Amino acid sequence: MAVYSIFFRKSVEKELARIPKRDLSRLLGRIKALGSEPRPRGCEKLSGQERYRVRQGEYRIVYSIQDHESAVWVVKVGHRRDVYR
Repeated sequence: MAVYSIFFRKSVEKELARIPKRDLSRLLGRIKALGSEPRPRGCEKLSGQERYRVRQGEYRIVYSIQDHESAVWVVKVGHRRDVYR
């Protein structure tokens, strides 16, 4: 199985800065795991888009997968009530 590189959209840095430290380490661990398994059990493909979503507690990670480049792009991270705004 290929190992995927993980990239972050510039706006994700600001989103991660607002997350409490106790939750941040779990989120980063979940994001790191996407490098070895970009479509883990429990991920959902978003309708009308080539993006996926995984849950980590009360937070959501929205990302896209480029299989031909072996890359995962994290495009949004946030609390479940804020992710789809």
